[in-house]
Amino acid sequence: MKITTNLNQLYENDENLWLEETIKLLKQKQFNQLDLENLIEELISLGKRDLAKAKGLLRQIIIHILLLQYWQVEYQRNHRHWIGEIKTFRYDLDNHLTTNLTKKIQDDLENIYQSAVDFVKIKTDLTIFPEKCPYTLVELLDNNYLP
Repeated sequence: MKITTNLNQLYENDENLWLEETIKLLKQKQFNQLDLENLIEELISLGKRDLAKAKGLLRQIIIHILLLQYWQVEYQRNHRHWIGEIKTFRYDLDNHLTTNLTKKIQDDLENIYQSAVDFVKIKTDLTIFPEKCPYTLVELLDNNYLP
């Protein structure tokens, strides 16, 4: 009990040291000494952070695909940049995705698409975008797919 209390205090004062100590306890299978309350909080936070990052990267892919496909006034000057951004965001997302995250962003694809459209409307002053996401997740993640 005393170690858990000390870990709890350590969490408040030095989160990195708390993490190191927690990892040691886990490796030593000293589960009864863990600061479970803060460990659970950190795991929940980690899951939310990973999902937010995946959604953000997918939103960026959609934004740049929309710019590439619809913003004809800027196409000639910016299309190579947009394609480069799409490739970079795909690479980053591919390195970040897990099976669980893939399912979650698939389930939220329409909302992610809508937030991308909102951004592109402001940036371009265009209003010609499809109401529903015209791309599948497979297309959005495919390094060779461009509209």
